[in-house]
Amino acid sequence: MTTTRRQIRTHVQDNAGIHFNELVRESEFAPGQVQYHIRQLLAADELVRSEFYGRTHYYPPEYDEWQRATLALFRRETARTIVVHLIEHEPTTPGAVADTLGIARSTLEYHLDRLVEQGVVEKSYDERNRVTLRLANAEETGRLLSTVEPTVPDRLVDRFTRLVDGLLDESGDR
Repeated sequence: MTTTRRQIRTHVQDNAGIHFNELVRESEFAPGQVQYHIRQLLAADELVRSEFYGRTHYYPPEYDEWQRATLALFRRETARTIVVHLIEHEPTTPGAVADTLGIARSTLEYHLDRLVEQGVVEKSYDERNRVTLRLANAEETGRLLSTVEPTVPDRLVDRFTRLVDGLLDESGDR
């Protein structure tokens, strides 16, 4: 294995769920070089490629489908913040999460839908149809959460969404 390929494989192993653009930004190699070596690593079963939420992510082969999708979610700052809040405050209600985190309910629901779909968060309903949120698998979720940090571009997308939500809230108050 070439030094370049080994460096790319090591970077993906250290940053499971990294997407191609981030990999190029963080490496010293040209996009074509990264693309070539990624293809070779995929063919040799040294890496796994998965598409989640409109992006292609790369993982070491030891991650299963649930772990890969969950790591892709945790690369978004808002989803990650919601999960951290649930770790510290579960069980809780969607309204309490939105209020504490200062995000619009629509933004919360957008991320909750994906977290519920992936089996990270469970929604339960009481006899009056009120929703309670809990982590589905707190131990595994916590372990995965500690392996990834959202990238600057992902944080900017989430912060822009929060800014727009805040501006829309303010204009609705008038």
